[in-house]
Amino acid sequence: MASQRQYATGKRKYAIARAWLEPGQGGITVNGRSLEHYFTLGPHRVRVESPLEKTHTLGQFQIRASVRGGGVSGQAGALRHAIAKALIQANPEFRTPLKKEGMLTRDPRVKERKKYGQKGARALFQYSKR
Repeated sequence: MASQRQYATGKRKYAIARAWLEPGQGGITVNGRSLEHYFTLGPHRVRVESPLEKTHTLGQFQIRASVRGGGVSGQAGALRHAIAKALIQANPEFRTPLKKEGMLTRDPRVKERKKYGQKGARALFQYSKR
């Protein structure tokens, strides 16, 4: 494994995450706060730690992350994407299990824009026949 710091960017919806990985005791810091204080819900923490669990490196890297934009769920997905990309830089052998789980693919789903003459992106105004 590489002994230097790795950097990667991840995105999901409108959230952008930047993650720095370096060998250490395994703590994750997000925007200057611990993972438990930033992501208060369990499923979000599980999503962020999933690349580390898949590669069996849960206590081996110190992760410092900066996340902005979007909501909590989108930020968790963006951070997962960034951590997975940084793990590949640290060890290229991790590419196969992470790719198999779909953690390297940027989720392209974003909110569709509202169209003029309509109530929403797909919804139309109520139609009255008479």
